[in-house]
Amino acid sequence: MEPLTGEPLTTAHARLHRRDALRLAGLGGAAWLTGAAGRLAEAAESRSRRDPAGSIILLWLVGGPSQLETFDPHPGAKVSAGTQAIGTAAPGVQLAEGFQRLAEQMNEVSLVRNLVSKEGDHERGLYHAKTGYRLNPTLTHPSVGAVVCHGLRDPGAEIPRHVSILPAGTGKFAAGWGGLLGPQLNAFQVGDPAGGLPDVAARVSEARDARRMANLDVIENAFARGRAERTAKTRHSEMMAQARRMMTSQQLAAFDVSQEPAAVRASYGDTPFGRGCLAARRLVESGVRCVEVTLGGWDSHVDNRGVHTNLIGTLDPAFATLIADLKDRDLLGSTVVMCGGEFGRTPALNRLEGRDHWPHNFAWALAGGGVAGGRVVGESDPAGGRPAAGAATTGVADLHSTALAALGINPAEEVMAPSGRPLKLSEGRPLRGLLS
Repeated sequence: MEPLTGEPLTTAHARLHRRDALRLAGLGGAAWLTGAAGRLAEAAESRSRRDPAGSIILLWLVGGPSQLETFDPHPGAKVSAGTQAIGTAAPGVQLAEGFQRLAEQMNEVSLVRNLVSKEGDHERGLYHAKTGYRLNPTLTHPSVGAVVCHGLRDPGAEIPRHVSILPAGTGKFAAGWGGLLGPQLNAFQVGDPAGGLPDVAARVSEARDARRMANLDVIENAFARGRAERTAKTRHSEMMAQARRMMTSQQLAAFDVSQEPAAVRASYGDTPFGRGCLAARRLVESGVRCVEVTLGGWDSHVDNRGVHTNLIGTLDPAFATLIADLKDRDLLGSTVVMCGGEFGRTPALNRLEGRDHWPHNFAWALAGGGVAGGRVVGESDPAGGRPAAGAATTGVADLHSTALAALGINPAEEVMAPSGRPLKLSEGRPLRGLLS
């Protein structure tokens, strides 16, 4: 398949909304598009172009998945180390073996195969992947989820707008963070949805809980006397009120995947990650702006093939069903989905049959929210280790800018860093080939 150039774009153009297209098509095809019907079609198309996506789901493959065993296979070449490729619903686009179900959804998914980074360390690479910026000791950039919540109107949800499911470990960059945009945009962290939400229900009677809150108000008010400015900066009272609203909200049911039919749960896969992806769909359906779902373990220095075979068995059904489920519920057009890790893996195997860290060329997948499906941006060279000779490259920041543009957020919007220096939400350039 001829790769796209990835030229910059300043304005996202969404496709005709699926529900509108089906309704219009049901009236008899193109021949009827005259008079009032034609005006309805034009209005629907114009509305589709104006209305950006409203949520983003980030599937974090933490540890650095191999591009050669996932989204950029080189079947038959030495670099493949025996990994085969499969055809997909998108003509000319191949995936590595094991992605049989995602292959069926490739008309909705596009691949970026020419990603480059200067960060080959896990923590620095994850920071770069989540912010689009390199780690800087003088400030903390906001993660992409916080930027999305900052840039989009608060839908008035009683549950957090930024959620991280199955964050990898307890490191400072395990889950999304607000950084210089403020701690109110930090991600709300949860584990396997099958385990329920901890600490959202009082463990005492309603009467005793009410007495506790009354006593707390006395202490809070006494502490605030003479400290109004300092307490306002901490946002403690505001965040306490938000937590209390959440504890009694009906919207908490969005986290409860057991409410879904057994067939739906089985389709995502009986795994924590599969349940996390199902919860992500339920959460964006409830108005949550950003959901991160993490699948760790991709650091395949030993037995690269075995590691990837196992993890793809978890990723494939969850990713594919998420795309299909969003589409069936008419949510794919309003939800950007991104899937990838902090870097790729070396073209050559090491002596332990593993692949080591490789930021010089790797691949991600994008879908939904007006992102065109079935396309490929860039290509790697025959050795699978670098972008093709003379071809354009894509930076991580370009992915961020593409997602922000699809969400109707201006990547060039500036916020003020603590030092007083203006900082863009993203320094990347949206990819023309994916926003059309």
